[in-house]
Amino acid sequence: MAGYLPRYYETSRIIRSVLQTEGEEFDLVRETLADTLNQCFVRTSTWGLDVWEDELGLPPAPDQPVGERRDKIVSRLRGVGTATIRVVRDVAESYDYGDVEVMEDAPAYTVVVRFIDTLGAPPNIHDLKAAVRAVLPAHLQVEYAYKYLLVNQLHDTMTIDTLQTRKLTDFAPIVPV
Repeated sequence: MAGYLPRYYETSRIIRSVLQTEGEEFDLVRETLADTLNQCFVRTSTWGLDVWEDELGLPPAPDQPVGERRDKIVSRLRGVGTATIRVVRDVAESYDYGDVEVMEDAPAYTVVVRFIDTLGAPPNIHDLKAAVRAVLPAHLQVEYAYKYLLVNQLHDTMTIDTLQTRKLTDFAPIVPV
């Protein structure tokens, strides 16, 4: 801002102090505006999650991690309309580790949700199940298929010594369901 003032103000301590203070205030305004804008988008929202939950009729969950709250909100936004396989997949994929394959068994009135990107049950599975259940009609059953690593398949890829030195989180999915 000093560049917009006449040159004789360059040596004034008062003007420098005023410009410094104004600059700090403008930085605060810019940060506040950016934070407020972030609340308009679910994936960047923090303190605005309460408003999103209230707007969508979700029970407030301030004790849940922010990521899980965002997942529930996104799944509710995606789960509007006719319950098709695509809608069920979109709702499930709004959660972390939610890459799924949805299969319909029409004669048995069953929908199978198969997780393809994680071993075992993904985190926040209870919220995911509730969201999928809310999308599907009541007469359809929902089954969930998880990917697991079997011990005999593990022995084919590494020894016991190697297994003992690795953390469980180091394992990548090896075997399809």
